[in-house]
Amino acid sequence: MSGRQQALFWLAVTLALIVMLSILRQVLLPFVLGAGIAYLLDPLADRLQRFGISRLAATIMITIAATMVMIALIVGLLPLLIDQLASFATSLPRLFEKLRLLATQLADTWLSGYGAKFDLGIEDAVKQIAQKAPSLLQRLAFSVWSGGMAFVNFLALLLVTPVVAVYLLKDWDNMIDKVDSWLPREHAETIRGLAVEIDTVISGFVRGQGTILVLLSAFYVAGLNLIGLDYALVIGLGSGLISFIPYVGAIVGLVVGGTVAVLQFWPEWPPIVGVLAVFFVGQTIEGNVLSPLIVGERVGLHPVWLILALFVFSFLFGLVGLLLAVPLAAAIGVLVRFALGIYLQSHFYQGDAPPGDGGTKVRLRKRG
Repeated sequence: MSGRQQALFWLAVTLALIVMLSILRQVLLPFVLGAGIAYLLDPLADRLQRFGISRLAATIMITIAATMVMIALIVGLLPLLIDQLASFATSLPRLFEKLRLLATQLADTWLSGYGAKFDLGIEDAVKQIAQKAPSLLQRLAFSVWSGGMAFVNFLALLLVTPVVAVYLLKDWDNMIDKVDSWLPREHAETIRGLAVEIDTVISGFVRGQGTILVLLSAFYVAGLNLIGLDYALVIGLGSGLISFIPYVGAIVGLVVGGTVAVLQFWPEWPPIVGVLAVFFVGQTIEGNVLSPLIVGERVGLHPVWLILALFVFSFLFGLVGLLLAVPLAAAIGVLVRFALGIYLQSHFYQGDAPPGDGGTKVRLRKRG
């Protein structure tokens, strides 16, 4: 098979996978999530095997431990989280009204020295938002719940995902060996090398970023609780868990937490500044300590590339695309770097000039 035929074959396979993912995206969520859980837990199972424990016994031990952790989280954290979410949702009209009154009061105070009065229509707009917020939230919740097999997907997440994760974890090494046996023999070593590099990027980012999300969430929740902010668990946990999108978690925390702090503590400045400081300090620690220490530079996922991948794949494939965005972005990045390396060694780049001359001439022209 010629190089052109091979390229056409792999292009056809890629297009077929994209079409299949697009068609089946509504039912793939528990399987993708289960595969992700099995992938994350596979190193732990391998480590247990090195101690002489069979794969089946290692899978059972990990499953029991994960189940106990989930039960502890559900019993200890979920009731409090649901209670705060319900309280936050029901208090939105009151918060909007307080925000309207505070904005009007501050604007009148600041503009009074100029003989002006705060009457720009904002008061009526905020009042309408406060009145319509509960019905809008109810409508949104109903549409999310009733749209597109939501109930079926919810049950599948609860029932199918753990089963898929357990079976895949048990057979993970066998599946890798089976896929390896399907590789074209001529290019098997190259594909294995690319697969190892992709695995390094994905595991480094996902496992490292998962650790960072847990640490950031704990820091935000503890800091906001220490200050005494209302809905500290909801705001801190939400901001920490969406911090896998660079800077978004801290920005959301600053906006939501800062607004709630102003409404709760005004005119006392220290607790308001303290809430803002929690998110500034958290973002600083994440960017300068946690990410370099846990994730490191070897991952090679630029924040802009990651944000683009999250937007593109979630737009194309919904929630399944959001879950696949990081591994697909990592794989595409590795393959692009591999293709670029081939191009730089090819006749298309070097032409008839001796190796290195083209780059030297370019550098000399830039300096000159």
